[in-house]
Amino acid sequence: MFLPSVLAASNLVKVQPGLIFWTLVTFVIAAVVLKWKAWGPILSLVEEREKQIASSIESAKRERAEAEKLLADQKTAIAEARREAAEMMRRNTQEMEKFREELMAKSRKEAEELKLSARREIDEQKAKAIAEVRSMAVDLAMEVAGKLISERMDDSKQRALAEQFVQGLPLNSTSATGAVRRTA
Repeated sequence: MFLPSVLAASNLVKVQPGLIFWTLVTFVIAAVVLKWKAWGPILSLVEEREKQIASSIESAKRERAEAEKLLADQKTAIAEARREAAEMMRRNTQEMEKFREELMAKSRKEAEELKLSARREIDEQKAKAIAEVRSMAVDLAMEVAGKLISERMDDSKQRALAEQFVQGLPLNSTSATGAVRRTA
């Protein structure tokens, strides 16, 4: 209520044609001067700002495309690394299995060689023992034969020795001439 009464009392609300004319002239002069001096720099600043914004948008698009490309490359690299890791694990598993098989084969071969060596040594020791026993038996027989020959033998001793020898022979053994011997 106060405002309409103030405006009605002042000369600002009255229409004055001279004032309108000079206001329009002043506005046109101000517009021409602004267009001549300020409008160009303002428009160039606006255009420059538009170019900066467009450049920023293009840069953001390029960076986004690069980021997406890098992300895709990283995903590919991760997939490749996983594939390589799986391949390495598979190869390592195969190599370990091959190594284990080779080691088992080598161990079996060494065990078999040890067993054969032990058997050979046992057979050699057995053969040596048999040869030694035979040698001792031959030596003993030679010694006994030598004592018998050197000792005087009377007829009864010779007969007893011959009978003992004949009884020690098997019943059906053949001699070198093919005759069959029999015990008395």
